[in-house]
Amino acid sequence: MFDKLEDLQKRLEEIMNELSEPDVVNDQTRFRQLMKEQNDLTPIVEKYKEYKAARQTIEDSLEMLESESDEEMREMLKEELSDAKTEVSRCENDLKILLLPRDPNDDKNVIVEIRAGAGGDEAALFAAEIYRMYKSYAESRRWKTEFIDVNENGIGGFKEASFMINGQGAYSRLKYESGVHRVQRIPATESGGRIHTSTVTVAIMPEAEEVDVQIDMNDCRFDVFRASGNGGQCVNTTDSAVRLTHIPTGIVISCQDEKSQLKNKDKALKVLRARLYELEQSKAHDAEAELRKSQIGTGDRAEKIRTYNFPQGRVTDHRIKLTLHRLENILGGELDEIIDSLIAADQAAKLSRLEEMES
Repeated sequence: MFDKLEDLQKRLEEIMNELSEPDVVNDQTRFRQLMKEQNDLTPIVEKYKEYKAARQTIEDSLEMLESESDEEMREMLKEELSDAKTEVSRCENDLKILLLPRDPNDDKNVIVEIRAGAGGDEAALFAAEIYRMYKSYAESRRWKTEFIDVNENGIGGFKEASFMINGQGAYSRLKYESGVHRVQRIPATESGGRIHTSTVTVAIMPEAEEVDVQIDMNDCRFDVFRASGNGGQCVNTTDSAVRLTHIPTGIVISCQDEKSQLKNKDKALKVLRARLYELEQSKAHDAEAELRKSQIGTGDRAEKIRTYNFPQGRVTDHRIKLTLHRLENILGGELDEIIDSLIAADQAAKLSRLEEMES
């Protein structure tokens, strides 16, 4: 591991030198590639420097202890030695995590699809709340949210909705949100005061580039229609909405958020590209079934991942058995505590598997 870290430190120095060269600055493609590599390597190298500093402190303390006779000074050196040993252990663990293979999709934007499941209107109302939760979370991280399509139920709920979240590292944070979200509460329409259980399905897909998925336009059929929506002002008077059908897979995507037919077509193609990319990823995951078992779920739409219990004001993530009594805050977009816990659990599972393979 440490030979690799030395190589990475040298590589970062090479990148820093290259970035200062005029030829590289003028070549935007090369410049972006080097900047990305620099961003990836910097946290690893910084942690490695912390590790080496702690190792040096251990060596210096041991050397001084051999020649030091003053008891008070010896106690100080022993305390310094103990702290340095703790720091070395912490840095070693952090470095193992930093050196884990990165998900190549982590830096990508995401396409989110939310669908009301069991529970009728109550499920649709909760689907709208889940959308607002992710929108608020995106805003807290200064990510941009763009609607693609929404199918409303007439009382403020969403039968289904799809939207994009554009922001650095969006997929790395949100990929754990795919699955079934369950809500337990008394619906506004329930006169008997009984608690109902409803479900919403969330799918998080990385935005796929054209180089990731090649689409044969001969396989696509585009139909245009007049956009519709509540309130009158959202209703177009031209056929700007687009329905895209991918003939080989039967995937159908509607997009009517933009007033321009071309923009709606572009968004529909982005969703199709993401769906096809997800299909390819699913095949690869199925081929690595054992590996998937050792990781926190990040993609199975049928997996029940979380329960939002209104009477008790709690949210429980079933994958890591985490319960938080901050329902209102979480629905308001405060998701970091849950997501950080999921990332930590996923990293621990991967480290455990790596250690098993090495032993």
